[in-house]
Amino acid sequence: MTDRTLLRAGHIISMDPGIGDLPKGDILIEDGRIAAVRPEIDADAEILDMTGRIVIPGFVDTHRHTWEASIRNVAPDATLDDYFVDILDTFAPLYTPEDVYAANLAGSLECLNAGITTLVDWSHINNTPAHPDAAIQALTETGIRAQYAYGSANTSLADYWFDSKIAVPGDDVRRIRSTYFASDDSLLTMALATRGPGFCTNDVVTAEWALARDLGIPITVHVAMGRLAGRFGMVKQLHDLGLLGADTTYVHCCYFSEEEWQMVADSGGTVSIAPQVEVQMGHGWPPVMKAIEFGLRPSLSIDVVTTVPGDMFTQIRAAFGAERARVNADCWKANLPVPDTMLTARQMLEIATRNGAHVAGVEDRTGSLTPGKRADIVAIDATALNVAPVHDAAAAVTLSADVSNVDTVLVDGVVRKRDGRLLADVDRARRLVQESRDRLLAAKEAKSAA
Repeated sequence: MTDRTLLRAGHIISMDPGIGDLPKGDILIEDGRIAAVRPEIDADAEILDMTGRIVIPGFVDTHRHTWEASIRNVAPDATLDDYFVDILDTFAPLYTPEDVYAANLAGSLECLNAGITTLVDWSHINNTPAHPDAAIQALTETGIRAQYAYGSANTSLADYWFDSKIAVPGDDVRRIRSTYFASDDSLLTMALATRGPGFCTNDVVTAEWALARDLGIPITVHVAMGRLAGRFGMVKQLHDLGLLGADTTYVHCCYFSEEEWQMVADSGGTVSIAPQVEVQMGHGWPPVMKAIEFGLRPSLSIDVVTTVPGDMFTQIRAAFGAERARVNADCWKANLPVPDTMLTARQMLEIATRNGAHVAGVEDRTGSLTPGKRADIVAIDATALNVAPVHDAAAAVTLSADVSNVDTVLVDGVVRKRDGRLLADVDRARRLVQESRDRLLAAKEAKSAA
């Protein structure tokens, strides 16, 4: 028997050029798939009233260290250099599988609560084989669409981040691939989170890229950020090693040379930008417009809740404000008018949805409200005082709405949030992540006292 849900009478921003916007429209969902998007649909289905709601595709976060939810805001004033010491060399070695489970559970529920329906979980906390199992178990339980990116252990800054000679354990990566990700069409998929040249020896870099390609999984790597990696020329090094490819996502990209931008574009690579982290922690200017100039489709990501908020609204506004400020300042100095290519509020919504799905490798199934795609849908309460009255629905989402306005969230056709409340055991998730916090702080104190 077909399971049908009908979202009725919402202001639909489909992000599909063929459908466009419907100031009042319906969406029919059949067995988790979008069956139709029209001004009016008559169907025998469960009705979700979208009156007063702006209906959009779910946001896509293309790079988040979800395991850090247990240590939210422990480094509010940190630079990137501080982060390596305060987080990767202090807290990460103390993480148990139970901590990873708690953080991924709370962190992915946080995503769903904020309208993020797809997450790239950049999980560089695999200190034992039980750590990735715990992370994946939590992602599975919350029902989020996610790409689990298997990363290295983090038991020593010196061992794993300074010309590291330690590659990710190939046998365990293969175990995770065969155990949990036999299909690339499921709600959860797999990638390899790799540290790349400058952080690892060339032998390790080459081995990790070869492992990912042997397993047929994409690669995601931080590049060109901050005082250290900004000088590595990592993409140029990857090019010289013959490793560039369309299967690789480059995160941050703040200090690319023109040559490196062209290399990424020519190779078909993709780009993830974490604007709030980048401007706040010293990574560099978020290069959203630069990516667009080279024909790329940049996406947005949260990165670390140790230092920034975990919602997409923050990232949209950080990118929008930072890029326009940079261009305005350059034009003022040169006494020139601002270009027609200035970022728009509407563009930011596309970057946070459709571009994100492209970068996460799931644009065939999400990122727009297109019949045939899976039903990853978010409804924003446009009657709230911080959103109403609506003149421009896309601007209302990107410049006015916040997490409190996320009324309804569906992933794969399943309602995960309704009437502003998550349909999950939030109390359990909160308790577990608070217990994890207490356990980690106690272990940190004990380590300091030893």
